[in-house]
Amino acid sequence: MAQLRAAIVGLGWWGGTLIDAVRDSPLIRFVAAATRKRSAHDQELATKYGIRLTGSLEELTADRDVDAIVLATPPAGHPEQIIQCARAGKHVFCEKPLSASKSAAQEALTAVQRAGVTLALGYNRRFHPSWVDLKRRIAAGELGIICHAECTMSGPNALLMSHDAWRAQPAEAPCGGLLPMGVHAIDGLIDLFGQIEGVYCQSLRRAASGPNDDTTSMLFRLKAGPTAYLATMMSTAGSFRFQVYGSKAMALLGGAVHVAGQSSEQRRSGLFGSYLLQPIKGDAQSLDVPAFDVNRAELDAFATAAQGGAPFPIPPEQMLHGVAVTEAVLVSARSGKYESVA
Repeated sequence: MAQLRAAIVGLGWWGGTLIDAVRDSPLIRFVAAATRKRSAHDQELATKYGIRLTGSLEELTADRDVDAIVLATPPAGHPEQIIQCARAGKHVFCEKPLSASKSAAQEALTAVQRAGVTLALGYNRRFHPSWVDLKRRIAAGELGIICHAECTMSGPNALLMSHDAWRAQPAEAPCGGLLPMGVHAIDGLIDLFGQIEGVYCQSLRRAASGPNDDTTSMLFRLKAGPTAYLATMMSTAGSFRFQVYGSKAMALLGGAVHVAGQSSEQRRSGLFGSYLLQPIKGDAQSLDVPAFDVNRAELDAFATAAQGGAPFPIPPEQMLHGVAVTEAVLVSARSGKYESVA
């Protein structure tokens, strides 16, 4: 299998992390990047990795030496950018979330299907061996009947980021930590338990000086029967906890979220740090958590799928359902009511 020649749109701190993740991958390499700033940071990255710089997505979609495009851009533009790439015959890796609008996401997925290209979505936590092990144990019935799942994701970024950053803008990132962090947990619920029936959300600003919320909580009802809870906080210390409660055992995955100033290595391999199984009777079992580059894994999986190998492990129907759940969360935050997922 030849290396997939990829270009990236967006050379911020996360774009640089993605490039770094595949610096020695035999499956994918970055050959170009689109950036309007051409800052010293952009030029340093380009020199370090041998990447040529362009000024627009249009230049990349017209480039015959580019097989695929990675979108490390704010989410509002994702659907139209995906459509542009698909119409040009380029495979697309899109950073999460795909969109906050189900109708816009459906248009993008339809364009991808018509063009016959691969679309991958950057929910990198799915790829970690500890997450894969938890999913296997749930499917095998080792935790028993699942009663409830919950996730808490927190970080200080609302206290650190500039007020003009897209993550600080209610129009670009409504409900504070939902799009930067919480959608990972929503995708996790879908991966482990299937579709979500409905949600109630409350979101407010407690400590952030900027205009956006920093404290958001959600209650979910899953179609398979369990309930679930998710909280995101943007004005406190960084943490990640994903807990599943079953009739035979409880499982807890602990770790971190992305905090400004972290190293590339931490952002790629430090998402999970602890894994605990507590049976109904007997002692808790602490399982090893291997160091694992989730970004390398997801981009390698994308390259494999784009070149006719195994399909990317997040199917389109799950991508679309995740957007529908996100949209319902936003509707509930405005209405103050329980909202069904469309």
